[in-house]
Amino acid sequence: MTPYLLSILQGSWLVLQVALGSVGVAVVLGLLGASAKLSAHKPAVWTASAYSTLIRGIPDLVLMLLIFYGGQIGLNKALEGLGYEDYVEIDPFIAGVLTIGFIYGAYMTETFRGAILAIPKGQMEAGAAYGMSGWQIFWHITLPQMVRLALPGFTNNWLVLMKSTALVSLIGLQDMTYLAKQAGAAARGEIPNAPLLFFAFAALIYLVFTTVSLLLLRQLEKKYALGVRRGTF
Repeated sequence: MTPYLLSILQGSWLVLQVALGSVGVAVVLGLLGASAKLSAHKPAVWTASAYSTLIRGIPDLVLMLLIFYGGQIGLNKALEGLGYEDYVEIDPFIAGVLTIGFIYGAYMTETFRGAILAIPKGQMEAGAAYGMSGWQIFWHITLPQMVRLALPGFTNNWLVLMKSTALVSLIGLQDMTYLAKQAGAAARGEIPNAPLLFFAFAALIYLVFTTVSLLLLRQLEKKYALGVRRGTF
């Protein structure tokens, strides 16, 4: 049984890679989406609103399959139109990272937008009155407060994103879920309740990842909350 467990454990490294790569994409898209929704340009507001509304309304599984297979078909059709005849396959790792990042970028958009709206406008106006540029106002006034206000929502998004990495097994990546399924099928005759055992082991590793993440992010929340007075009732 040990070789099977070690194989599943090795798949945990791929899970971390996908999760970290995806959250990087999601944060960038979230910042862009929040900026667009708060801008004065209506086309940007409409585009960002459509993105956050549509993506949050479609199941992650459907989006994963739609973007992976649909994107691959669209890419090859475009290359065919340019005269390139060889079939191009999208790397499953890149597809998984970009798809999960694209999905959770919509959630990050609303998280960051809400955090920015919670910052008193007078602070940005005071920065402008002191002669600060728009970038300086964002970097020194908006961003530090936005991080503090967005951390609770970011934590929830990160935990759900990490669990959603199990979807990459559907597009061929050998993550923990994929390896647990393979181990369960291979050891069904020699180990009693093998599928249940190996899926439970994968679930335990996910639980460890999410628990450690929660502890680290809570410490980060405490750090950004230093010097902030909380209201009493």
